[in-house]
Amino acid sequence: MIKLKLPFWLEGLELSKLVATAQLWWEQAAEWLRWPYLQFDADTCHLSILELWAWQRDVTRFNGEPESLFRLRVKHAFINSVDAGSTAGLKRILVRLGVGYIEVSERMPGRDWDIVLLTLSDSQLSENPDLLRVLIRQYGRTCRRYDFVTITPVQLHVALADFNDDQQTLVASL
Repeated sequence: MIKLKLPFWLEGLELSKLVATAQLWWEQAAEWLRWPYLQFDADTCHLSILELWAWQRDVTRFNGEPESLFRLRVKHAFINSVDAGSTAGLKRILVRLGVGYIEVSERMPGRDWDIVLLTLSDSQLSENPDLLRVLIRQYGRTCRRYDFVTITPVQLHVALADFNDDQQTLVASL
């Protein structure tokens, strides 16, 4: 902001008060003028403006959704709709929204052709059940059924031992 200054011959207590008041007023006026510009960013806009952006971009806030996730979904709504419908696009959508990397398997032998398996970790599924449901409904392929397959990492300890056994076969006869 521009710092207001009076000419040096106009100094005094009353004029200092006038400069301070004018400075505060112009800073407030600058904030008023800057406010509409700040509404163009989904990360910083007012929540009521964000809800208008969400309506425009066909994003509905689900129950219990944190504001940060809602802002992220609204921010990436256009690119998510472009990526929707493909395997690589679904992976990018889930990474973009913080779910993380998943595996997508389609048309597996021995299963119906319309079943899509989404393989993800147990923590990914337990932390984002509502988000995954909403994303699959909105960005998943039409006429597909989605099954979640969880991977739970288990630590396995194997001990190796050298086993040298000697074998003898003895035959007895009568």
